[in-house]
Order: sequence, then C-alpha cells, then structure tokens
Amino acid sequence: METQPRPFQLVVLGASGFTGQFVTEEVAREQVSPGRSSRLPWAVAGRCREKLQRVLERAALRLEGELAFSIFRRPTLPSEVGTIICDITNPASLDEMAKQAAVVLNCVGPYRFYGEPVVKACIENGTSCIDICGEPQFLELMYWKYHEKAAEKGVYIVGSSGFDSIPADLGVIYTRNKMNGTLTAVESFLTVHSGPEGMCIHDGTWKSAIYGFGDQSNLKKLRNESNLKPVPIVGPKLKRRWPISYCRELNSYSIPFMGADVSVVRRTQRYLHENLEESPVQYAAYVTVGGITSVIKLMFAGLFFLFFVKFGIGRQLLIKFPWLFSFGYFSKQGPTQKQIDASSFTMTFFGQGYSQGFGPDKNKPNIRICTQVKGPEAGYVATPIAMVQAALTLLSDASDLPKAGGVFTPGAAFSRTKLIDRLNQRGIEFSVISSSEV
Repeated sequence: METQPRPFQLVVLGASGFTGQFVTEEVAREQVSPGRSSRLPWAVAGRCREKLQRVLERAALRLEGELAFSIFRRPTLPSEVGTIICDITNPASLDEMAKQAAVVLNCVGPYRFYGEPVVKACIENGTSCIDICGEPQFLELMYWKYHEKAAEKGVYIVGSSGFDSIPADLGVIYTRNKMNGTLTAVESFLTVHSGPEGMCIHDGTWKSAIYGFGDQSNLKKLRNESNLKPVPIVGPKLKRRWPISYCRELNSYSIPFMGADVSVVRRTQRYLHENLEESPVQYAAYVTVGGITSVIKLMFAGLFFLFFVKFGIGRQLLIKFPWLFSFGYFSKQGPTQKQIDASSFTMTFFGQGYSQGFGPDKNKPNIRICTQVKGPEAGYVATPIAMVQAALTLLSDASDLPKAGGVFTPGAAFSRTKLIDRLNQRGIEFSVISSSEV
C-alpha cells in the first residue's frame, strides 16, 4: 500500500447517499469508541458541499444522543472532518480525491454504472478501495480488468465488503477454522428478523438487482471467456436443493439466496486453493421465508420480477414502482429508523467434512458442524460496520494481507487478519452452535 503520508486515512465517497450517510455515522462512531487511542484523519466526498455538511451534522446529532451518558466529549464533526468535492463523471476530480486518501470507502452505486471510474482513479493514485457491491458482474469484471494493475501498484481493491458478502464469505472461513478436520461443503441459511412495522430496503438495492438480472447473459459470457479451470471437488458433490425446500433444522421453508454470496465465496475458495493450497469448500446459499403463506407471496413477487426484468419497458416499470412490484419490500424512501432498530439477521451455516486421518476416498463425510453469524439490521447497520472494520483492517493488519496488492474478495483479503475479532466486538457475532463426529 501507499506509504507516503496522506491527509486522510479514510474517505467516504458518496457520503450523502442513502447508505453513505450510515457509513459516515459509523466512521464517526468508530472515532469515539473506547478502544481507540488516537483519531484517524478522515473526510467525506461527494458532489454537493451543503449535502455533505448536513450529513456530518446529522451524524454528530446521532452520536451526541448515543454518547449522552458517556465520558466522551460531544462530537463536532463538521469542523473536524474534511470535505472533498468530486464527481464520478469528472476523472480529474476523482484523481484529486484519491490522492488525499489511504483508503476510499466507495458507497456510490449501482456499481455497474458508477464503480469503475473510482477503481481506476484509486489504482492510478496508489489508493486502496473498499466497496459494498452486491453485483457479481461488476465484481468479477473488476478482477479481470484491474487485478494485475492493482498488484503492480501494491493497492488493495476489496469488493462486496458489506452485508454482501462479509457474513457469508468470512462465515465459511470461520466454519473451516473451527472444524477439527477438513471442511468440504457448507450450506448457509439467512433469516431476517423484523419488528412490528416490518422491513423495507431502499430502492438503490432494487435497481442493482434489476440491472443485474436483466444482464445475466453478459455475466455468463464473462465467465465463459475467463476460461478458468474447475476448482476440485473434495468429498461428495453438494446437491442443489429444490427452488422451494424445507429446512428441518430451522423449521422453515427456504429459497435460493439470489445475492452475490455464492459468486464471492466461490472466488474466495478458488483463491485460497490456488494461492494458499487450502482444501476448497463447496458452497450453496439459501434464505428462509417462514411458512407457506410467505412462500406463495414470494413466488408471485419472483415471477413478476423475472418476467418484467427481461424487457426494457418492464425494467422501467420495476424501477418506477419498486414498492408495488416488490410487494412492499423495497421503496424509494427506504426503511424508517424504527424499522432499522427492530431488525436483525442470523446466518446459519451447516458444514460437513472429514476428521484428521479420515480421507474422502470412498468415505462419507464423518464430521458435521453448525455455526452462526448474527448481527443488527443488515443493510444500514451491519453493512456500515462491516465496511468500516474492513477498511480499518487494511490500515492496521497490513502484514496479514496478501503480500502483493490486487482485486480481492473479503475472504481472500482478510482470511488471515483479525477482521472476525473486530466484527465480534462491534456486534456482528460469529459462534459455533454444534460440532460432532457422525
């Protein structure tokens, strides 16, 4: 990484966006956490100075409320935090922003439209960059286009460092580390808990999904052109579940999880196998949907979505009326503070493998393990925590990162760092539920 001193250790790009404001709050909260001995110089970046100032004022008010009974002094963010004016459409302004930062936290999405200029500016100016992208096509394309350039510059470009896909990616690594033997396959089940007012997601995530599903053919083309040799399968091949299946252990129906987790975890497992000679783990991801009523509701929403997303006019309708077509799960306003405060997530991992000295040749797996990652509301509490802790890990655990820079998944970048410990201390908790020989 760049060793020249920079004015700012962290710069939050897109700080006045819906998710960016929560990331800004989290950086500010980290500055006054009890374990921090000194403050990191940091800045917010975006197109409008007035909006950035309002975000800092809001963050200061929020922290003032949280610290009302604390020994820490009142945060005076607008005067303490730098402000950088830049625009994604102006490469020179992005260069100026990148030159001032050690690590950029990029919150400007959808990344398929706005992400690449930031990656390019960061690499050219010797700056590391973290994003919270859940778009496999963007993540994989950035690897193919920029991995070698980033390695030459010694900078780290780490994608999907929010709820997509740190809990899943590091959850699989945690499960592997806790197994007394060789982990060969993992299924994860995400359960989202909401309060009496239900749940809601900002339509920025909805737009990313629409463009992603509408462009599946290009993702397939990218993967075919990459011509990667298959990662070996250790033990029995992990069987795919039906589109709707019942999970006995969790007493709930489940459907395949359509986010970036599977793509990210598979890329991590390839990296760990090819670069660190670790035994690769097969992976599948599901989301629990409760009882049969929820299944029917989601089936209709899914069918509507998959039909409309195929056509240009259908995509325009989906974007214009997110609340209607998502059956109330997505809206232009995003969740209320009450909805955020009452929400949480649990990701449960069921793993299988072989005890030491017991190989996969003709043997069935003889160890099972169950682990969990639990945390607060996924999109606007857990995501900022994960992103900020990933950025601080880049700054603090340099000797445990991959030796050269490059474009990495979270698991590839952070598998040997203390990131899981940091997350545990911040409320994203990793734990073993059970482990047994069969």
